[in-house]
Amino acid sequence: MSTTPPRTLVLFNYDWDRLGFGRWQAEFPNDHAGFDLFSFPSNARLPGFNLTRFVDRLAHKAARSNWQAVTSNHEQFGALAAALMAERMGWPGTPVNAVLACQHKLHARRVLQQVAPEANTGFELMASRYGEPVPDDIAYPTFVKPVKAAFSVLARTVRNRAELAALVHFGAWELWVIRRLVEPFERIALARLPEAGSAHRMLLEKPAHGLQYNLDGYMLKGELRPLGIVHSEMYPGTQCFRRFVYPCELPEAARAAAIEVAKRFLAAVGFDHGLFNMEFFHDPATGKLTVIEFNPRMASQFSDIYLRVDGIDLHRVALELAYGRDPALLPRAAPTAGVAASFVYRSFDPAARPPMPSPAQQRELEQKFPDSMLFCFPKTAGQIARDFKWLVSYRYGILHLGGRDPAELAERCTAASAILGWPSPCSRHDAAIDGTRMPQLSLETPT
Repeated sequence: MSTTPPRTLVLFNYDWDRLGFGRWQAEFPNDHAGFDLFSFPSNARLPGFNLTRFVDRLAHKAARSNWQAVTSNHEQFGALAAALMAERMGWPGTPVNAVLACQHKLHARRVLQQVAPEANTGFELMASRYGEPVPDDIAYPTFVKPVKAAFSVLARTVRNRAELAALVHFGAWELWVIRRLVEPFERIALARLPEAGSAHRMLLEKPAHGLQYNLDGYMLKGELRPLGIVHSEMYPGTQCFRRFVYPCELPEAARAAAIEVAKRFLAAVGFDHGLFNMEFFHDPATGKLTVIEFNPRMASQFSDIYLRVDGIDLHRVALELAYGRDPALLPRAAPTAGVAASFVYRSFDPAARPPMPSPAQQRELEQKFPDSMLFCFPKTAGQIARDFKWLVSYRYGILHLGGRDPAELAERCTAASAILGWPSPCSRHDAAIDGTRMPQLSLETPT
């Protein structure tokens, strides 16, 4: 009998996931498969990428690689690939159709309308297809987004027909990229969830208002286990994330309502196992809760901030679920902060080229803020131009920090930003760090 320890297959394992699963490499040896959509030559695998063939190849390698579980938090391809692989191998995993139902944003709206209409917003499929003229009968303003996308690509509020026409006017290269990002999902969805319709379309939604939050949790044997709620704050006057803060101020009634809506929706789509993230608005003036979307995977960007505050490592939770075990039995680590945040640095000037911190600056950051976690996203001029077309800004860095309380966290962020040579997304006197100030609108999905 083999004494080789079981190995875990982690799909599309980059950025937060690489660090998060790396924390558990000794106890959960793992192997990686997939490619990075944002780096060359890794992303040269995108043309012709086929999820079925990808999973077939992995399934043929599973026995000799001693893989006994699979997990992924990658929105574009990984979550669906992991569900397909788990189904193929008979491993614990989120049902394939549940992943499809969450990621097909039009289908998800239709399901939500059936089970929790009070938490839905008005929606319709945009009548024209890619490359066709924008219809004349659309009511503005409207929030437009692709039926299937990730990272909030091409999602924003448009105020008139001209703005919408400009948004959906794609050049040949853009159309090529969009179609190849969506087509792997499309092939599986048309075969497994045909009632949802094609994902090569745009969805129109009635703009919703309020403060934006994320409910994080997991399903185990059909039972919802909430983990916490993160506040998503925007740069003032924009629809672009400035920071994600945990814990946050949200009335208990709103928390209970969010959990109830999640229970109804996830049960309706057959989501009975795995981590999930529900993005939603809460309007403090009216108490109305409006679902933005369901992500059928962990929001990896939040794992570190839960670990700092609650001693819960969401990546360890994902590993336990991949083996069919109950994460509630895990011991908690000692918290290191009373509040933590993921701070997002971004430019709103297409001509700007924010400098990346030098090795000396990064060493100084590590010395003065040993708890910091820094990600830098340098890009070419062409990549930045595409970001502005698709995302309205350029995200060039992310910094994670903890603090005793919101005031200390704001001070630490300001000091750390000065070391990096970047404008601080959190001033010393910013009272909004607890998420109680300004009404906001949706744009991006947390990673």
